[in-house]
Amino acid sequence: MGNLWAKLNLSKREFGILIGAILGDAYVERHEKDARVAIMHSIKQKELVDWKYQELKRFVKMQPMQSEYFDSRYGKKYFWWRFQTRRFPELKLLGDMFYRKNKKIIPKNIDQLLKDPISLAVWYMDDGGRRKDCHGMFLNTLSYSKTEQQKLQKCLVKNFGIETRVHWISDGYRLYIPTSHAKYFCKLISPHIIPSMIYKLPYDPVTTESAGIWRMR
Repeated sequence: MGNLWAKLNLSKREFGILIGAILGDAYVERHEKDARVAIMHSIKQKELVDWKYQELKRFVKMQPMQSEYFDSRYGKKYFWWRFQTRRFPELKLLGDMFYRKNKKIIPKNIDQLLKDPISLAVWYMDDGGRRKDCHGMFLNTLSYSKTEQQKLQKCLVKNFGIETRVHWISDGYRLYIPTSHAKYFCKLISPHIIPSMIYKLPYDPVTTESAGIWRMR
């Protein structure tokens, strides 16, 4: 995988952030010979957008911009912040791994891509949450099949020693991190969690004590 990024001079940290973002809310816009990554979050998550921009700005032309969308079905207007990388052939190769017919998938070689705790942290900031009834955590992987969930499970055990369960909720599967592994998961990702996302952690990143109900939103 290192050879793939040689032309971009991509650091391990930058690569890890990209992998986490693509597993999360980022979208790879593929073209015939190249591709770019689009980052977009709600207006409430501007700090997360700004952090990702600062980390990846070597590959970005313009600063984050605010956009809006009017949903005529409900008569509501939505606002978000977004930016996108420049187009590179190397990103096309990465996009082809994560997409089939414009649908995001889990690549066969996910265990070679998802290896850095910062990837877990970015993915969790995008799609993660904490249970309200215990110290368990979850990753919203609803768009992936059960087979893909199992690929992720094997990867998390192999590369991080994290045990998960596949839970079915009303509209799909998601990965559940039980209380027995949640504290270790927090220890792995907390150095990379930005201040506005600390509320998602069930354990205090400094003391490792229970964060308490007060932190939940």
